[in-house]
Amino acid sequence: MNEKVILNNGVEMPSVGLGTFLMKPEEAEEAVYNALTSGHRLIDTANAYMNERAVGRGMKRSGLKREDIFLETKLWPTVYSKATAIDETLERLDTDYIDLLLLHQPTADYKAAYQMMEEAVKAGKVRAIGLSNFEGEPLQEILKICEIKPAVIQVEAHPYYPQNELKDILKEHDIKIQAWYPLGHGDRTLLEEPLWSELAEKYGKTNAQIILRWHVQSGNIIIPGSKNPEHIKDNADIFDFALTNEEMQKIAKLNKNKRYYIPNPELLASYATMELKPELDV
Repeated sequence: MNEKVILNNGVEMPSVGLGTFLMKPEEAEEAVYNALTSGHRLIDTANAYMNERAVGRGMKRSGLKREDIFLETKLWPTVYSKATAIDETLERLDTDYIDLLLLHQPTADYKAAYQMMEEAVKAGKVRAIGLSNFEGEPLQEILKICEIKPAVIQVEAHPYYPQNELKDILKEHDIKIQAWYPLGHGDRTLLEEPLWSELAEKYGKTNAQIILRWHVQSGNIIIPGSKNPEHIKDNADIFDFALTNEEMQKIAKLNKNKRYYIPNPELLASYATMELKPELDV
């Protein structure tokens, strides 16, 4: 079982899925297959991950119908001005449509790229659109010029950095947060907080499962990445219990306003010219 959220355009999206960041093609194909055959229905990838073809193969291997899988990918800045970028992404994924398409970084001509995604929605190639790593001024610019509101914003979020301020901004637009680094980039300090162990013992779960359950109850969509079949299965097994309001309030006190990824203006600017390596996406 996987709970679903309703996006601001009425599309249903699973609240938990598999992220394929840093996975080689052969690893991504196997992880996608394992995820889909163990209950996951949401798969996240990106042009920049160089594994979109492998994700498509893993989906086919699962034997599931295309409409039973929620597929999400992201356009890289160097293709923001390329008219064929979305069609080429569809070809790599070997699919007729993408359920959720995001702009990966707030650099290059992202306003034009967003309008290109809006046209793809009208053409039936994409069901919902959104943003990744957009906060502050870039987010406000998109909200000013958009004809179709972003449905999802993918950002770093975890108990040490719950994105409360961003959530307040997004609430009026009914935009969902999707968390990358949902487990804090594997930080042992976060994973071994005594509160998780206490709750894990109470509910018969792991510390990681408690954190993932907190995300879902906080309204976050999550895409923890794993190549381990057992971990992938465990990440989906968080819907047979619920944290109490008191427990959620205790978790809220763990907020340290601590990011693991600090945006770097120079690095961000470099993404606008950082060409992808198509020979790696096999």
